[in-house]
Amino acid sequence: MHVLVLVAVAVWCFTTALVGGLVGLVLGNIRLPVIVFAASSPGAGAGANIGISGLAAATAGVAHVRAGRVDWRLVRWMAPVSVVGAVGGSAVAAALPGDALLVIIGVALLVFGIDLLRPRHARKAPTSRHALRAAVVAGAVIGFLGGVVGLILGSLRMPALLRYVGAHPARAIGTNLLVGVCVGVAGIVAHAPSGVDWTLFAIGSAASIPGALLGARLTGRLDERRLLQAVGMILLVAGTTAILQGAL
Repeated sequence: MHVLVLVAVAVWCFTTALVGGLVGLVLGNIRLPVIVFAASSPGAGAGANIGISGLAAATAGVAHVRAGRVDWRLVRWMAPVSVVGAVGGSAVAAALPGDALLVIIGVALLVFGIDLLRPRHARKAPTSRHALRAAVVAGAVIGFLGGVVGLILGSLRMPALLRYVGAHPARAIGTNLLVGVCVGVAGIVAHAPSGVDWTLFAIGSAASIPGALLGARLTGRLDERRLLQAVGMILLVAGTTAILQGAL
């Protein structure tokens, strides 16, 4: 593998991890095209990408845990069903049109991004029971979709936490990342038998760790409105990327 390609992979992984750590998104769909291009095979690249996503989420998640930006009750309810959904999605992935699903997911990301960028009045917080129900349903559905297309899909989970679960933006960031860690571990275990490009996994992980740490440390410097705007802008980019991946 050419050294310039490896350098490009490292730079891209650092950048996506930094932005992802800042806004609580793993951004695996933005990292995926570069990893797959450099990988020995598309499947091995997808496996490496999921592993890098999980490690980047874990790295940023540690910083958010220390800063108290995690809702542990939501993690306990959301993580198990997300993992089950991801495993189920992986099992039926071959029978479903992954490209079409990517386009659908991309459209959903655009809608969520535009929604977060729109000025709005203060929203009524959901009841505790409604919040937990929404967390379970969102975790299972998003986990399943992620298993089908080979992504952690924190970019879908984050707006679900904000809009339907009613999580505080700063705490939603850490919560989303920790759930993403669980899904990432399950994903790389599922991909291991069919092959993972371990060279790209090592390089991408080494570059993602400092980026995720830096991004997580910058989170507390943004007020709530600016944080929501940052998430919205990233969702627009992620949504556009997903649509292009599915359409091309």
